[in-house]
Amino acid sequence: MKTREGMNAMAKFEANQVADVLAIHQVINEWAFEMDVNNGLTMAPLLTEDCQYVVRGECRDGRDAVVAFYTGRLGEFPDGPPIHRHALANQRVTFKSADEARCDFNLTYFSSVVTKMGADVADPLSYADVWMDCRREADGHWRIASFDSKPVFVRSAKP
Repeated sequence: MKTREGMNAMAKFEANQVADVLAIHQVINEWAFEMDVNNGLTMAPLLTEDCQYVVRGECRDGRDAVVAFYTGRLGEFPDGPPIHRHALANQRVTFKSADEARCDFNLTYFSSVVTKMGADVADPLSYADVWMDCRREADGHWRIASFDSKPVFVRSAKP
């Protein structure tokens, strides 16, 4: 069986890790819901204080900087924020330690901005590979410690 470097050969976890995998998936699903419903404005509780969050090619250091980015981004939409949805797939968790894990997944991003590009509103804007590091903090909750992604497909405007 071929495996990717650093990945588990099989989806096999110790019994005590099963609940952690579910908690990690949940915090990432909460992140997507937060992006869709609140435009990232109230995601601070999902992030570690020292979170490293790469968006638009720039690293935002710390949860306050992440929320400030999303607050500032709202100014780009004079008619109000677009409708958007983050569809997650293929979430894979790899433990670095008992309290640190990496979750790799695929993200299909839908946004109503595609209509201005000549596309149908149901057409995705982009598809990306995403990496999130999560950490269990002193209060026992898993939070996002880092976020990065690489677009694989990105819609361009129709001529």
